[in-house]
Amino acid sequence: MLRIKYLLMFMAVLVISLAKAQNKWGFNTMVNTMLTNQVDTISSQELAGRLNNESIQILDSREYAEYGVSHLEGAKWIGYDQPDFNLLDSLDKSKPVVIYCSIGKRSEDIGLELEKRGFTDVYNLFGGIFDWTNRGYPVLNKDGAIVKKVHPFNAAWGIWVNNYDKEYGTE
Repeated sequence: MLRIKYLLMFMAVLVISLAKAQNKWGFNTMVNTMLTNQVDTISSQELAGRLNNESIQILDSREYAEYGVSHLEGAKWIGYDQPDFNLLDSLDKSKPVVIYCSIGKRSEDIGLELEKRGFTDVYNLFGGIFDWTNRGYPVLNKDGAIVKKVHPFNAAWGIWVNNYDKEYGTE
């Protein structure tokens, strides 16, 4: 009887692990179909490691309500529908710039524009803030406090947010 109990527990853990792996596989597949890969990508893990040793300029290309709920530490908001390209005047074109959005599509578009404007070391965060938070990396709200929330853009995209609470800001 004890063997059956352990076998059932093992099977439950296996099914849960496979479900999470499937979701990660599905997420990566979805992101890869959305991106054109015209801008170099950087993984969440690589960015987290590089932030410990380098000065990296980070731009958030989501809408302001999304940014207000949470964003990467040090990120400046540039937006997407009406990007604030005046912000670029305060950046160093020779230093690395990482741009992100929810999954990487909007940030790829803005990244292409940065390259057209002379930025030479531009990276798109693969999987965006969704991947970043799903891996447990920290985000800050508009007041600078660490939060466990992310704006999923809308309910359909919210299925890809796994580890943090979903919050729809209104600003």
